[in-house]
Amino acid sequence: MSHPRSLSVALTALLFAGTGLWGFLRAEVPIPAKVDDNLNMRFANGIAAIVESKIITVDDIRREIAPLVEQVQKDSHNEKEFNEKIQQLQDSLVQDMIDRVLIVKEFYKDEKHKIPASYIDNTIAETIATQYDGDRSKYLAYLRSRGISQKDYRKEAEDEMVYGYMRQQKRKTATTVSPIKIENFYKENKDRFYQEDQVHLRLIQITRESGDTDETLRAKTEAIVTQLKAGANFAELARLNSKDSRRTKGGDWGWQRKADLRQEFSDIIFKLEKDQYSDAIIMPEGGFVLFVEERKHAGVLPIDEVRSQVEHLLIQQSTSEAEERWLEKLRRTGYVKHF
Repeated sequence: MSHPRSLSVALTALLFAGTGLWGFLRAEVPIPAKVDDNLNMRFANGIAAIVESKIITVDDIRREIAPLVEQVQKDSHNEKEFNEKIQQLQDSLVQDMIDRVLIVKEFYKDEKHKIPASYIDNTIAETIATQYDGDRSKYLAYLRSRGISQKDYRKEAEDEMVYGYMRQQKRKTATTVSPIKIENFYKENKDRFYQEDQVHLRLIQITRESGDTDETLRAKTEAIVTQLKAGANFAELARLNSKDSRRTKGGDWGWQRKADLRQEFSDIIFKLEKDQYSDAIIMPEGGFVLFVEERKHAGVLPIDEVRSQVEHLLIQQSTSEAEERWLEKLRRTGYVKHF
């Protein structure tokens, strides 16, 4: 049974460069669409690890890693980096699978611990309804593709419930963080709360039509600026006139940093303050008018703005450290063999 993973695989770019409006955003570096995961070479016998009586196979890893490959590609700048990240992800998944077995074992040390059969029945019924369109034959075909029985799958579902319960219990042990600890962390880590110059950008694009000269395009774009000077609403003008993909959202492009924008745009937009708009900007692909809906100036955010963030961070840190100590103890007392 495939389980979602809380792996920190981050996006390295939000938007892609291209023609027209996309041209003012920087491009990602392309990498090959598909690269061998190298699992068969790493684990020639098809086994990655044995924990207690559970064998973790290459197929187990590949099934878990498959939904994550696309995101790893987006987060990689070249094939070498991609392969390194894939191997790190494989190792992380193997350790996660080992820990799951050890956590389940810990739960059943207490003979009183038991998951009600009705809970498991309901979980499997929900899985069939949501993942297999309520078609039991599709569900059974999935089990056959994995070479497991309904009893095996039922055990997986039970173990997943146990794992979730045990992790939740550990998270509940996190204590509240004192104000002094929050303030000390803030003072010692101010660089973590540095905010780059940012603008909440709205944009109107007037596409250059066949035969448009710079002069005719400027006239069309300046007509928009004239309406703004007369008090027209920027978002409404964007809905009526803009030709970009955010037209229906009133030309709203959200928060942008200087690094996100082409220099011809950033040089203009970052000289504006809240509620100010640019003059007509004429580019080869069209005419543009930029509007600053909100503005964040560069600098360290004051503690009052980040207090809840720091508290959450410290609680997470405390929980993670406690959980890691717990897992290390389980690993020392359990049988684990890596290949």
